[in-house]
Amino acid sequence: MSTSDRLLLFLHVGFAIFTLGPLTAATMATPRYIRKRDATIVRYLNRTTMIYGLGTLGIFLFGLFLAEGNFAKVWLSASMTLFIVALALLLIVERDQRKAVRLLEAAAEAPAPVPTAPTATDAPAEEGERGEQADAAAKKAAPAAPAAAPDPEIAQVERGRIAALSGVIALIWLVILVLMVWNG
Repeated sequence: MSTSDRLLLFLHVGFAIFTLGPLTAATMATPRYIRKRDATIVRYLNRTTMIYGLGTLGIFLFGLFLAEGNFAKVWLSASMTLFIVALALLLIVERDQRKAVRLLEAAAEAPAPVPTAPTATDAPAEEGERGEQADAAAKKAAPAAPAAAPDPEIAQVERGRIAALSGVIALIWLVILVLMVWNG
C-alpha cells in the first residue's frame, strides 16, 4: 500500500469516525426534543444533521479514490449502494426536522386558550329575578366550546418518521462497517 493510499485510508476512516457518530446521535435525539417541544434544540439538531451529513460525503469520496475504479467487487458495490440509500434517507430526516421546527415554532406563537371559571351570583331580591339569574348562571357555568386548543402531539408524524429512519440509517452504517472490516 503506497503512502497516498494510506493517507486516503486515514482520511476515509477519520471522516467515518468524526462524522457518522455525531450525525447518528443528532438524528436519534431529535424525536425526544420534538416530544419536549424544544424548537431551539430541534433547530440545532437540524443544523448538526446538515453539517455532518455534508461531511459524510467525504467518506464516500475518499472511499471512491481508495477503490481505484475496481468496482467489480460485490462488497464494494453493495457498500456504495447502501451509502447512497442512507444519504437519501438522511435527506428525508433533515426535511422532517425542518418541518418539525416550523410546527413547534408555530405552536409556540399560537395563543393558549384562557379558561373561564363560573362566577357566583348574588342572591336575587325578588322571586321573578331568581329564574332569570338562574338561567344566566347556568349559561355561565355551561362549558363553552374550546377555542383552538393546542395540539398535544405536535409534529407526531415527523417525530415517528425521524425515529424510524434514523434507526434504519444507523443499521445501514453498521452493515457498511461490517462489509468494510470483513472484506477490507
